[in-house]
Amino acid sequence: MFTGIIEETGVVRGIKKGAKSAVLEIKGKKIFEDIHIGDSIAVNGVCLTVTWFSSDTFKADVMNETLKRSSLGVLKAGSMVNLERAMAANGRFGGHIVSGHIDGTGIIVKKEQDDIAVWVTVSAGPEILRLIVEKGSIAIDGISLTVASVDSREFAVSVIPHTASATTLIAKSPGDTVNLENDITGKYIEKLLGLNNEKHTAESGVTMEFLQKHGF
Repeated sequence: MFTGIIEETGVVRGIKKGAKSAVLEIKGKKIFEDIHIGDSIAVNGVCLTVTWFSSDTFKADVMNETLKRSSLGVLKAGSMVNLERAMAANGRFGGHIVSGHIDGTGIIVKKEQDDIAVWVTVSAGPEILRLIVEKGSIAIDGISLTVASVDSREFAVSVIPHTASATTLIAKSPGDTVNLENDITGKYIEKLLGLNNEKHTAESGVTMEFLQKHGF
């Protein structure tokens, strides 16, 4: 479990691709203050397991399912990535609940300066957008962000200077792919109430619009 508060940015030292999998080798600094074999590290929001590490580098296996659902497959040596260790039980919960299990990807549409902040607009498919609500939470490449606006095609976030300097988001350009993870609360509500089942929704009268109107 993660919080979406990025600890540092690391750099990909290498990626060894197999037929349907890959091994990532990533260099960092801060996360190596406390790292062990088997630990979970979020790399651009994707939960990976440490299989080997040295004083400043670790390796992790990336399975076919992860490559298909995320943007990790397009990484190359020299790519910058966001890194976060799993949340400590005695730590502050600064972001929101982030599982590290990516729901899909989106495409950066535009970036706009707004005084000290930068607005980043991301397009995504309906399976992602239906669970995004204004002022709700979204994880973009593992970064916990607040949704500033959303419609049927895209959503936008406003990035503060600290987040801009501590993560890789602002360095990305329109057309770049980002990993997206919806707020897990919305996913559980949808599943438990059968909101992805048209018949159940019609019978119950509970829709995503109903939940948004009542603060969910």
